[in-house]
Amino acid sequence: CVCVWGGCGEGIPVLLFAMGTRHGVAEACHYLGKRKSTSMACLLLLLDCLFTSAIVARVPYTKIDWDAYMSQVTGFLGGERNYANLRGDTGPLVYPAGFLYIYTAIAYVTGGDVFAGQVFFVLLYILNLGIVLLIYTRIDVVPWWALCLLCLSKRVHSIFVLRLFNDCIAMLLVHVALAFFQNNKWNVGMIFFSFAVSVKMNILLYAPALLLLMLKGMTFKGVAMALSTAALVQILLGLPFLMSYPVEYITRAFNLGRVFIHFWSVNFKFVPGEVFVSKEFAMILLVMHLSLLLIFAQYKWCRHEGGILSALGLHALPNGDKTSHTQDIIPSTESLRSCHSRLRTLTAERTFIVCPFFSGRHLSQFL
Repeated sequence: CVCVWGGCGEGIPVLLFAMGTRHGVAEACHYLGKRKSTSMACLLLLLDCLFTSAIVARVPYTKIDWDAYMSQVTGFLGGERNYANLRGDTGPLVYPAGFLYIYTAIAYVTGGDVFAGQVFFVLLYILNLGIVLLIYTRIDVVPWWALCLLCLSKRVHSIFVLRLFNDCIAMLLVHVALAFFQNNKWNVGMIFFSFAVSVKMNILLYAPALLLLMLKGMTFKGVAMALSTAALVQILLGLPFLMSYPVEYITRAFNLGRVFIHFWSVNFKFVPGEVFVSKEFAMILLVMHLSLLLIFAQYKWCRHEGGILSALGLHALPNGDKTSHTQDIIPSTESLRSCHSRLRTLTAERTFIVCPFFSGRHLSQFL
């Protein structure tokens, strides 16, 4: 039994016992790497807090949606519950009820003032960055020195503190959900995920990978319970509107057929405007989207199980045996923790990187 000592950077020794020198050194290096990642994460939070504050102080605010958000909140506070009548400078309200509640709270805290809103979003940015760093330091995805890459996105800083988009809040809630998923807190994570969807429907782009993860990590009964919890959150949040004008709320807050304005596209500036808004172009992107999801599910996400059907326990089983064998084929909680730690955090993100590219939106910049 070999005793291996190593410094942690703060003068605290590390004591590891291992069966063999090579294994002990490897464990010591792994431990020191985790400590370095934690120290780097704390340093990055401090530096990025200063940097983001400097952005607010020196870079002009970009007026896009804040006034529209405040106008929609004003209509909501005035008693309007018909989504068809809730409008702003940029058009009608197209976000679910969670958006209204959160921005009502923000309007109360900031008084609708842009600078106060920027200060508030600086805090949101640092909180979001802290959660993302927590997610990455929990798993061996990147070396400690590469964590600085999470702070170098010009567009993420812009979206948070110069434009005050609701994407920021939605992504913060998603990252909170991912942190809970890492700890097998599926039901709690689904509550936060559902809250994120209630802020902006684009978060549903995470759903295919998340559903697969739940099927791999839970029984079908557990998956049904988690999905029911998420649905209940949506119903409770939308209840004031569902009880008064249900059709207007559902069709506007969850409008899957909405055509985006080409001017605001990030990824498809090279596509002519008439092509961008055409149904044919939308169908091509949808087919590409679904095809890539299936390819990733079959050859990447379920590679260890031999494909998606094997992962779900449905491959080559008689109808009567599918239910009884499913729980045996789905990996246990500990198996998922040891074999799929990266998959839990990154699967949805990989899907999310692809999907916004096809929709031409700016959310892919968060990753």
